[in-house]
Amino acid sequence: MAKHKIFFENISEPISVSTGTTLVDAAQSAGVDIQQPCGGQGRCGRCVAKITSGHVRRRSSLRLTNEDIEEGYTLACQSVIESDVSVYVPEQEKIERRLVTDLIAKNVLVPENYDGLIHQSIKRMNLDISPPTLEDQTDDWGRLQRVLRKEFQIENINISLELLVKLGNVLRESDWKVHVILDIEINESGLHPRLIDILPGHISGNEPLWGIAIDIGTTTVSVWLTDLISGEVKAQVAEYNQQITRGEDVISRIIYANKNNNKIEMADLVIDKTINLLIETACKRMQIKSSEIYKATISGNSTMIHLLLKIPTASIRLSPFVTAINEIPLFTAEDIGIDINPGGTIDCLPGVASYVGADITAGVLSSKVNETDKTTLFMDVGTNGEIVLGSKDWLVTCACSAGPAFEGAGVIDGMRATKGAIEEVWISNDSFEPNLRVIGNTKPKGICGSGLISLLSELFLVGLVDKAGNIKINLPIDRVREGEHGAEYVVVWGEDSATGADIAINKVDIDNLLRAKAAIYAGFSVLAEKVGVPLETVEQVLIGGSFGQYINVEKAIQIGLLPDLKWEQFHFLGNTSVQGAYKSLLDWRTREKVTEIASKMTYIELSADNKFYDAFMSAMFLPHTDLSKFPSVEIAVNENLLKTDLE
Repeated sequence: MAKHKIFFENISEPISVSTGTTLVDAAQSAGVDIQQPCGGQGRCGRCVAKITSGHVRRRSSLRLTNEDIEEGYTLACQSVIESDVSVYVPEQEKIERRLVTDLIAKNVLVPENYDGLIHQSIKRMNLDISPPTLEDQTDDWGRLQRVLRKEFQIENINISLELLVKLGNVLRESDWKVHVILDIEINESGLHPRLIDILPGHISGNEPLWGIAIDIGTTTVSVWLTDLISGEVKAQVAEYNQQITRGEDVISRIIYANKNNNKIEMADLVIDKTINLLIETACKRMQIKSSEIYKATISGNSTMIHLLLKIPTASIRLSPFVTAINEIPLFTAEDIGIDINPGGTIDCLPGVASYVGADITAGVLSSKVNETDKTTLFMDVGTNGEIVLGSKDWLVTCACSAGPAFEGAGVIDGMRATKGAIEEVWISNDSFEPNLRVIGNTKPKGICGSGLISLLSELFLVGLVDKAGNIKINLPIDRVREGEHGAEYVVVWGEDSATGADIAINKVDIDNLLRAKAAIYAGFSVLAEKVGVPLETVEQVLIGGSFGQYINVEKAIQIGLLPDLKWEQFHFLGNTSVQGAYKSLLDWRTREKVTEIASKMTYIELSADNKFYDAFMSAMFLPHTDLSKFPSVEIAVNENLLKTDLE
């Protein structure tokens, strides 16, 4: 097979690749990182590169104009090398770091009556071991077990080869006075103790014993460093999941992971490039070593857990949509490379199905849906909308693919909720001029999810957009115009933006938002219909997820994203996934409850149900084809329709 030289700007030496190599693979071989938010499917148009000499075969040029192509621009994931080429990779969208380095978790309440000596599975014990003599030649391991059996009634302990190698030296160097760290798993078959570490000398019972709760979100990873003795969260850190450079939603990541054995890279992105850096930061905050952390409880959706463990994910997106495993067994940190004590326990919370994972079972636990008498609708709104309906007596669940529109992706001027993002919009009924609130009080760069909900609601209520999401192009205002992607409304003129370019929303953007909100509304409405619970009888709506806490209830109802209930029935709980992981980390009894929740939940696969498709199509309008479902919106809509008709 022919070889070709590829020259990348700022790389001193060319690389050699075979005919048929994609440009993005060639870039990675050269150490040039090109982001692929759609997982290399050619849909997002964000992996743009410029061919300055030579040529490539373009398999797709979606989102590139004819002018772009004439100037040499191409999508790196869709370009195949067929000659020597020189390539310029323009600066791409940067994922702004949102790492929190010094946040003390003041608002995390330790569970009532928590006792670390009783409820915690991680135990620390001081041991005085009698040294061997000519009369007592019991082996070192036998001596240690003898003390544990006699003083603590612990026996049948598992030990790793690494600790066996270490054991003799530690005992002798510490004059047979040591302390050990054990994980004592408790289940129906009894106690299952495992030695995590053996350390020289005795230690005070009041010294912290460290564990971490981890939530692997599709967008953000959160780590809570916790003292297992007191139960207090001592440091919280969070960072974008670096897998986001290879796919902004779970489907894109699954597709990418299953190309060229990329699952190894995906695991590295979340472990080495995200989780381990967060652990390092949290440890610096508390001035401890990562080896002093003895347990990690991990929550996340099914895809995130599979990618973490390098488990193939292809079956998750292919009918009949089945995971490789929902109940992950315990293993050690050394097994996957998480930077805590090598013998530390890694406990991944159980999921229910392909698209209802541990983040939802943890969320049900922390929100106490499983303990309430009230008929409750629990939702985690993100790229994948997971929904639970029920109470302490019953739980049903489903998931719907909302897509990344509410994360700012799939919208031309969308962005994540970072500095420069428009997060709230108000539009004048008379002049149609917008007023904005921008994160960081700076010049706007784009619009984040909460801003998009607000903008769409305002456009609809003032009559700039009709029920089908069409922008009324005939209105006599400068902000409505024909753009490259059809009619659009200009939110910010270029002279007022941080980029120098206009920030606008167009019909394609609105259609993406309508699909996202329709999927979520259809999801919970079909779920309610299947179990015979009218939506108006739901007593409370609990919304989890970091995005959920920024949703304006009024605006979300106005576009048909949330059911039309009283505002006081809605409660935003923040990151319920990490909260559930934290509670499970502390108490083995609470951890058992998560398993019970998972087994109790009845999963309904919406993709096999025609009712979901019908409900989805009905919800593809603002707020819905049936306005009677949204009485609080109906009056305002009719008033504005009349106003614009008269004008």
